[in-house]
Amino acid sequence: MSEVRWWPATQGDVFSLRIRELWTEHLGRRLDILVAGCGRGGTFDLDRVETRITGIDEDLPQLRAAVHARNDLDARFLGDLRAAPLLPRSFDVVHVAFLLERVRHAELVLDRMVNALRPGGLLLIRMRDRTTAYGFYDRHLPHWTRRLLWPHLTPAGSVGPLPAIYEQVASREGLHSYCLMRGLMIAEDYSATSGPALKGPHAPITRTACRLLSKLTAGRLPTTHDEITLIIRKPQNHFARLI
Repeated sequence: MSEVRWWPATQGDVFSLRIRELWTEHLGRRLDILVAGCGRGGTFDLDRVETRITGIDEDLPQLRAAVHARNDLDARFLGDLRAAPLLPRSFDVVHVAFLLERVRHAELVLDRMVNALRPGGLLLIRMRDRTTAYGFYDRHLPHWTRRLLWPHLTPAGSVGPLPAIYEQVASREGLHSYCLMRGLMIAEDYSATSGPALKGPHAPITRTACRLLSKLTAGRLPTTHDEITLIIRKPQNHFARLI
């Protein structure tokens, strides 16, 4: 396994940069990109890079308008992600955007996406980390409480609140274990702070609550980050485990 590059926070649009590098590796041929979690996933800066982008997400009222408002998608699917029409080895890049923490059977869903990734392709993951103070509140607060607080704590126009499932894979340790078991190579690992309630009108209250929880748990639930970003390669090696 290659050496992992660790950084305290994402430096610029690292995903767009890595996709451009992959496009160069493929001598400028069209890249097929899957955006899983397209209801909350951002767009890429891929000017002059020929792409075909497919978006998939759960069929939830909070997500439908956001998905249909995107004009960068060539195809889209809303529904049960375990049944999404993903053909084996059909994408060069799979971007999983704030999805794993909010779906059930997350490893099964991720397996299907990895299966749809071509050898040598990129798996780009951004998600909320269940082992942080922010992640603890997100997954333990009752849904009715999150629904009540959402419009007061988050920036206007934020999509949500969405389900907060947080299975074991929705953590840095969980994802590293997953990649080890599937023969995937983690190239870069970043941390960042991006929780909506940490950017809303009452962000100081949220930060204070997170610091208090971190102190009560002797730092086991840190406040240094709430988001993790991984850049993962599916190996070309024919002897690597194929899902």
